[in-house]
Parts: sequence; C-alpha cells; structure tokens
Amino acid sequence: MAKPLLHLMQIVSPALPVGAYAYSQGLEYAVERAWVSDLDGAADWIGEVLSHSVGGLDLPVLLRLLAAWRHNDIQMVQYWNHTLQASRESRELLLEDVQMGEALLRLLVSLEVPSAVQWPLAEPISFATGFAMAARHFEIDDDDALSGFAWSWLENQAAAAVKLVPLGQTDGQRLLMALMPRIEKTVADAYLCADDDIGAGLPGLAMASMQHETQYSRLFRS
Repeated sequence: MAKPLLHLMQIVSPALPVGAYAYSQGLEYAVERAWVSDLDGAADWIGEVLSHSVGGLDLPVLLRLLAAWRHNDIQMVQYWNHTLQASRESRELLLEDVQMGEALLRLLVSLEVPSAVQWPLAEPISFATGFAMAARHFEIDDDDALSGFAWSWLENQAAAAVKLVPLGQTDGQRLLMALMPRIEKTVADAYLCADDDIGAGLPGLAMASMQHETQYSRLFRS
C-alpha cells in the first residue's frame, strides 16, 4: 500500500470524482445579494463558515467517525452518519452532503474497499462518513484526515469565489493563505468539542442556501 500521505492527497484532490466543484454552499446567493463583493468579504464569509459550520459540525463528527471505523463499530458509524444528515439546515445542503457521499462510496466500491462494499444499499451516506471510511482504510492519521478534509472544503470554496465574486487566480491563492491558520485552529477545536456541543447554527448560510434553490440564474448546483 502506498504511503498514507499519498492516499490523503488522493482523497482531498479536486480530481476526486465526487462533484464537489458543483456546489457553492450558499456563496453564489451571497454574491448575488452583494453580501460578498471582494476578497476581504469572501475571506470573511468562507472563514466563518469554516469555523462555525465545518468546524462545529463536520470535523467533530468526522473525528468520531474515524474512531468508530477504527473499532468497526457500525452502530456508531450509522449514528453519526444520521446526525450529520439531520443537522443540515437546508434541503440543498443535505442533498450536497448525500450526493457527494454516495459518489465517494461508488468510487470506494470500485477500488474494492471492504467497508464500502459492505455498506447497506438503502442507507444514504454522508460525505464525511465516506471520507472517514477511506481514511481508515488507507491508514491516514486523524490529524491529517481532519486537516485534509478542511483543506479540501476550503479549496472548493476558494475556487467558487474565484468564479463568482469574481477574483483573480492570485487573489484565490491569497484567500487560501489567509485562511490556512484558521484550518489549524478549527482542527484543534474539533478535539475539544463535546458530543452535546456538536452542531452548526449559521442563519446567513441557511438562508443563502435556501434562497439559492430558487435563484433565477446559477452556476452552481441546487
């Protein structure tokens, strides 16, 4: 088996065929309404979603999913998988999570990952659940898995901002560099998050996502 770092690079790559590039997580509507109109605005919007949505929900649950897969505790895997889906604040965010999760599951089945092959066909799978499944199979360290997950999310959001705001390619890199330290803090905070504190409550993100479902003109999937 290749080194875990190489497999981490594989599953966080934009080339991974899960369709992440098709989603803006409400950013498209935020630009439409001029809530985000420049580099600083994009960094503020994306940074807050990273800290309080990805950091408050996805990363703490991902950490628990990694532990559950490590112990082959399928009951806990399904518990946290259901928790993720129940916590999505809009239909669009839920569909994004499940559609990306199912695309990743199909890929892992094709790669003959045993836990993917054994996943119940009728059970919708969240992206973080499939990501944890892959990370555990490829023996990726928990810290690296959380950082990679957050980085992949951030990279997709930066790519969306480049198209939507719009920003130049250099500004896209400035955005990534500006938010790198926030990834480190967000990952560290995930370890301190108790079960009862897991959740995301971002009214602006929820409203932007819901409004995006019926936005007249869209580049990104609804």
